[in-house]
Amino acid sequence: MGEAVRYPKLRPVDLRPMNRNGRSYILVRDPLRLSDQMVLIPQPLAPVLALCDGTRDLRAIRAALMVRYGVRVDEEALRALIATLDELYLLDNSRFAEAQARALEDYRHAPFRPPMLAGEVYPADPEDLRRMIRRFREEVAPDAPVSEGRGLLSPHIDYARGGRTYARVWARAAPFVREADLVILLGTDHYGEDGAITLTRQHYATPFGVLPTAQPIVDALARALGEEAAFAGELRHRGEHSIELAAVWLHAIREEKPVELVPILCGPFVSFIEGDLDPMDDPRIARFLETLRAAVAGRRAVVVAAGDLSHVGPAFGGRPLDLRGRARLKAEDESLIAHMVAGDAAGFFARIRETRDRNNVCGVSPIYLALRLLGPTTGELVDYELCPADEAGTSVVSICGILWR
Repeated sequence: MGEAVRYPKLRPVDLRPMNRNGRSYILVRDPLRLSDQMVLIPQPLAPVLALCDGTRDLRAIRAALMVRYGVRVDEEALRALIATLDELYLLDNSRFAEAQARALEDYRHAPFRPPMLAGEVYPADPEDLRRMIRRFREEVAPDAPVSEGRGLLSPHIDYARGGRTYARVWARAAPFVREADLVILLGTDHYGEDGAITLTRQHYATPFGVLPTAQPIVDALARALGEEAAFAGELRHRGEHSIELAAVWLHAIREEKPVELVPILCGPFVSFIEGDLDPMDDPRIARFLETLRAAVAGRRAVVVAAGDLSHVGPAFGGRPLDLRGRARLKAEDESLIAHMVAGDAAGFFARIRETRDRNNVCGVSPIYLALRLLGPTTGELVDYELCPADEAGTSVVSICGILWR
């Protein structure tokens, strides 16, 4: 067993609780999709993942399991688990680095980024997708479309749970979205590094065709951010769902007519939330926004933030949500929404920092950057919804749709 496997270090991965035949497991998936296989780990062995931090060998992991968690595991079983994680490129080591490099080269040489969630979250067949979107739109009673607008907040939750909100906000924005000649699409980067702003030169495809990426704008942003930093996490574009799920509705509402796109993944703002600085105090972020403002000047540009709101309950490591908890959550969401509707980026972020983002708002960075880019602006709340996140109904994801003028 090589040194990197003898001292295993888990990469950022997608962890989801799962019940099967009355037993609890943790489902481990690779957000980069270097392997399509997944790992089911029995709940008692879940601490192994936290203990794989690169500082412990197998003997130390076994000892920590027993001392800290009271879990005894056979050495060979633990060795087999670590070997499986390594085989699927889930450990941060040379095997992963080589696989990532190969995948990135393939991604960059492809004619476009394919719609990765087609056939999973929404139909891959264009006609079936049209019917699904038409059904969502027929099931809601959207307000009259708005002819003047510069931006919107769209969810990035799956369509099965968030379809009403997608339908209402995109239908309301339809006139100015159809008139746009450029769309800046800021999506949550769920596995990005703190403060990362990640670009791609790839075009984004949907089942309706290809949305071309505006290469000159990407080049200008890369110069502002630094080429290496701007593309260090580019492969995350391939598997990240936030931009894709908004892009499908963008393409549909435009009656399948393409438009130039600037797809940007926005990493978390942990250091800003835990510190004293506003993100605008970061020269890199300030240069990024200044460059974007120059790029959209004189264009019929629309800014889309693809972000959800709160993630609360056992599915996200919290307590079960009861009626009182739901009321508190709604009140705290309403406070954030008031700042968003007022175009108050500083107030929005101050509220997130004040609570230390205890509600796990999965859209802080794209929402904040959209508000800064559009400012001064005002908006309107089009829809708000609490979506179930577990079978017991004790975990929820809150989402909303907002239009900005």
